[in-house]
Amino acid sequence: MPDRLHPHMPITRDGHVAVVTFDRPEVRNAFNLSMWRGLQATMEALSAEDDLRCIVLRGAGGLAFSAGADISAFAAERGDRAQEDVYAEVLHTSMQSVRLCRHPVVAMITGACIGGGAGIATMCDFRVGGPAMRFGITARNLGIWYPYAEIDPIIGLVGTAVAAEILIEGRIFTGQEAYEKGLLSRLVADELVESESLALAKRISEGSPLSARFHKAALRKLRGELPITPAEHLSVNGFVDTQDFRNAAAAFLAKRKPVWEGR
Repeated sequence: MPDRLHPHMPITRDGHVAVVTFDRPEVRNAFNLSMWRGLQATMEALSAEDDLRCIVLRGAGGLAFSAGADISAFAAERGDRAQEDVYAEVLHTSMQSVRLCRHPVVAMITGACIGGGAGIATMCDFRVGGPAMRFGITARNLGIWYPYAEIDPIIGLVGTAVAAEILIEGRIFTGQEAYEKGLLSRLVADELVESESLALAKRISEGSPLSARFHKAALRKLRGELPITPAEHLSVNGFVDTQDFRNAAAAFLAKRKPVWEGR
């Protein structure tokens, strides 16, 4: 396959390891709709490669793994329910392309790992970070309702009590706190995050790829299917019709605090 399937998502290789870089450092590697589609295309193409044994995801510039969704694009991409239904389906299939990838996936986390960026990280099989990183999901600050299928991996990692801290309280964890809560697989010095992530990927690639693929699929299978109906899945998109979401999106762009009306 080519060295990129999206202009902001180059792919490099070292033996059986592929490294995918989120390359929009000017906006802390935030994702717009095009990038969500690009992530899905990239992960599905890499998943199909029999010779590959591990994938590393990282952010460009060192200041962020990813700051999540590009809020400046909301007006064009998430302005009404019809648009949100499309956006939500793209985001869902993109996130799940990381989780469903045949090969183990390592998140190399430096700087901000926020919102959708944290969502991507929780879909990975391993997360490596340092003390200076920041992890959090800020959906509550925008009046957004986080999807069921993206909440489930968080509960699998840390349980409902910490998931409540993340989603309801809106906690932003340091790397040390993220490790203590179970969000990080490995905590190393900030300057060692890159080398440890790549060394981890190399160790994985030295094992049996068939064994790794079986165990990844087995762990997912044993988690079971979510007891959520299609209607319940779609109901999550209802936030886009609320005045709170509209107010919060405008407040973010104006760099002021939102006023919550509860409607």
